[in-house]
Amino acid sequence: MTTVEYFQTPETVLPRELAYGVLRVADAPTTYHQRVVLDLALTIAPFVRERRLGELMIAPLDVILDVDAALVVQPDLLFVAEARRHTLTDCMNGAPDLVVEVLSPHPRIGYLQERVGWFAKYGVRECWLVDLPEKSIAVLTLNQHGVEHRTLHRGHNPVQTRVLEGLHLTPLEIFGW
Repeated sequence: MTTVEYFQTPETVLPRELAYGVLRVADAPTTYHQRVVLDLALTIAPFVRERRLGELMIAPLDVILDVDAALVVQPDLLFVAEARRHTLTDCMNGAPDLVVEVLSPHPRIGYLQERVGWFAKYGVRECWLVDLPEKSIAVLTLNQHGVEHRTLHRGHNPVQTRVLEGLHLTPLEIFGW
C-alpha cells in the first residue's frame, strides 16, 4: 500500500500504521494504557502551553516519517517545537521533536526496536518509553544512528528531558494512583 492509498482508507480510532507499505492495525488500547496517556498529556500540556514551546498531540494522529517509503506511525503522544509547528497539519509531516510510547505487556503494533530505529533515522530528537508493568519511564536521546543516551526513571526520580527542559515530572505522578 502506498502512503496515498493509506490516506484514502476510512478514518478509524484504532491504532494503525503503515510500515514500508504494509498496513498494521491493532486492537484498541487497555484502560490502564489510556489512563497513563491521559495523565502524561494532562501533565505535559500546561507546561508546553504556558511557555509557548509548541504543540502536544495525542494518538491517533498519523506521523508521516517517509512518504516515498510508505512509513506512517502513530505514537501515543508527540511534541512538535514551535519553530517546526508548520509541519503539523491534518497529520504530522516529518519527525516530531519528541515521541512517547506507552508500552503494554503485549505490544500491539510492530517491534519496539524497529520503531525506535525509525524515530532515530528520521530525526526524532527524543523518545520516551513508558513501561506499564515496571512503572518506569526511559528517556532515549536519539541521533540518526540510533540511541545516543538512555536514562531510566522510577518513583520520585524526575524525568530528565532535553526537549522539554524545565519540565518537572516523576513516574510516581503518572503511576501513583
